[in-house]
Amino acid sequence: MPAFEQRKAVRFASGDTKCAAWHYPGSNGGCVIMAGGTAVTKEPASDLFAARFNDAGFAVLAFDHRRFGQSGGTPRQVVRFDEQVADWHAAIAYAAGLPDVAPDGIALWGFSLAGGHVFQVAADHPRLAGAIAQTPLVDARAVAPHALHSMTALALLRLLRRSVADALGSLMGRPPLLVPTAGPRGTVASLTTADALDCDRALDPDRRHTDWEQTVAARIALQFGGYRPGRHASRIRCPLLVVVCDQDQSALPGPALRAAQNAPRSEVVQLSGRHYAPFLESHEQAVEAEISFLQKHLPSRDHR
Repeated sequence: MPAFEQRKAVRFASGDTKCAAWHYPGSNGGCVIMAGGTAVTKEPASDLFAARFNDAGFAVLAFDHRRFGQSGGTPRQVVRFDEQVADWHAAIAYAAGLPDVAPDGIALWGFSLAGGHVFQVAADHPRLAGAIAQTPLVDARAVAPHALHSMTALALLRLLRRSVADALGSLMGRPPLLVPTAGPRGTVASLTTADALDCDRALDPDRRHTDWEQTVAARIALQFGGYRPGRHASRIRCPLLVVVCDQDQSALPGPALRAAQNAPRSEVVQLSGRHYAPFLESHEQAVEAEISFLQKHLPSRDHR
């Protein structure tokens, strides 16, 4: 039976709300927990890879961070890094209780912002079987100058004004002021790097995900510079696969490569292409490397 026909909608508790997820039943005891970056919901983030992982025998738990997609939490479209990391912890606890999952067979998979979360979460869970960080954002302070250079001065000023107004409004209980997650240079958007607009054709080429809201609360621009999960690399005890793209203009390959060097059991796959190349022209190379990594490090048991 095709993977998408087998998957089941589930929910698990995280903090004071619940996260929505897809559970793809597996046959070998391994499980890959998956989530996407910034405002990318579970279907566009994971569908392309989850089906392949599941075909290889692995269970998959693909979830929406709270405040996004079908997960609970208000106000909506607000990124809070500590909450999202807590959602990963909750996902690990839930996956460990699934009947088709061996507790020592859990791996993480995230890309972009969620790829950064993988570094911190893996460091906090030494018993994980493995972790995959694909084009991860591991050091926003290192990336910020490039991101700012991709904006026009006027667009940057307008973004900062909206960010400050959003942050102040949140203190008074006002609804979030939203901006697009990506836009062309000169527009007011969270990201206007050269490859930011590859997102649609990479993650939703057939326009199937009509309920995917590609916006984020503007206050993220004020939080961005402090996000440096790559600093946790030296604490990661499980095998770590870092997938980087040599022309990545959104997360940049350099910071991820440096973070990988600090992880004791890291492996690196370098692909040609931009930020979303693993979903586009380099997909086969990426997914084959990731399945090989999972087969190498996750225990194989027959749960059928």
